[in-house]
Amino acid sequence: MSKQSKIRTEDVAPPPVTEAIQHGVYPDMVHDERARFNFQACLYKAISSEVSPGNPLTYDKRVLPKFKKEHGRVPKSRHEVRRAMTNDPFHNFWGALRRNTMEMRQVNGQLVTLRQLDRLAKRADKINTDSDRLILDDTLEIPYYVAEVDHHCMPGSYYRELVPGDVSQAANYDAGFFVTTGGSIGGLCDGGGKAVVNWLKTTYPDFLPKRVLDIGTALGNTLLPLAQAFPDTEFVALDISAPMLRYGHARAMSLGIKNITFVQKNGEDLSDFDPGEFDMVMTSIFLHELSSKALPKVLSEGYRVLAESGLMLHLEQPQYSEAMPFYEQYMRDWDSYNNNEPFWSAMHETDLIALLSDVGFDASEVRVASLKGVSDYAEGQGPTSTEHGRAPDWHAYVAQK
Repeated sequence: MSKQSKIRTEDVAPPPVTEAIQHGVYPDMVHDERARFNFQACLYKAISSEVSPGNPLTYDKRVLPKFKKEHGRVPKSRHEVRRAMTNDPFHNFWGALRRNTMEMRQVNGQLVTLRQLDRLAKRADKINTDSDRLILDDTLEIPYYVAEVDHHCMPGSYYRELVPGDVSQAANYDAGFFVTTGGSIGGLCDGGGKAVVNWLKTTYPDFLPKRVLDIGTALGNTLLPLAQAFPDTEFVALDISAPMLRYGHARAMSLGIKNITFVQKNGEDLSDFDPGEFDMVMTSIFLHELSSKALPKVLSEGYRVLAESGLMLHLEQPQYSEAMPFYEQYMRDWDSYNNNEPFWSAMHETDLIALLSDVGFDASEVRVASLKGVSDYAEGQGPTSTEHGRAPDWHAYVAQK
């Protein structure tokens, strides 16, 4: 056996931040900033591969037996598992590491982007000026369920603006996303989009949409591979955050992708679009950001603007089900309680197929496909399977009108 074949995937270091694709608005970094990001990527990997495997052992060997002894039964819900696990010192140690690494990542991202606040805004503006593919609405009201939360511990969340034309929050997100995923979804963090393209080409080989709508696009990470795979298709990318859209548009243009229009709009109200206007309506790891009242509105509006025989596709983490052990449900729930994801828990226990049926789809025709993120790097870079909900393994919920 060769020496190379003995190396475990757990021992493969994440790619350095310099491996992230340096497009036209990517933030500049000095030596110490790169070093901090690289340390954080390795710390994420160490927690995932070396610390996280202790959680199932802790549950099986200590927490579950104690629960059985005290209650005379096994836990009946993920909530009972959560309350039992949060009394365990090892699990709390893991949780403190997880929370602190997220806060560290945000601090480093802020240090990188805030020192070049004006320069980043000018770079984006130079690309965006006079473009008819960036449509902003300074009268748009940020929904309360977004305005009240600093998502993923980012101060001010993703829509904060400190200077005219600000893109700093988006630049922070872009650089940090590569670090937190350990390169597991590529140099542009677009591995989810590449997975969707591969699945569409295989499952619907004759599908050639004229217009596609992406709701909650953020930077357009998932959308860019689709725009490249379908160059004759017109894509419309919606988000409520002006900084994300400014940056996302400049990012796409600098990469030579010019068939996407970035629009500032709330997906709950698509009245500016005609019924049946789009051949495909999609979201990517977005539904869990919506309140329980907003979610059905977004699905209903998406159905209204979807053409006959068109596809609706939602890329998300797997929904909780009777087949999913309560321990795994709880571990997937962790971000809802500890990483500023207030709607994650309720959304993932929602019956998405039933909701799609409520807005007009035939429930028996809803397809659920398992997709794995596509990486440009070696296997084993990102979070492991013991990090339930954090590895690049998703479900695509697909319905045809």
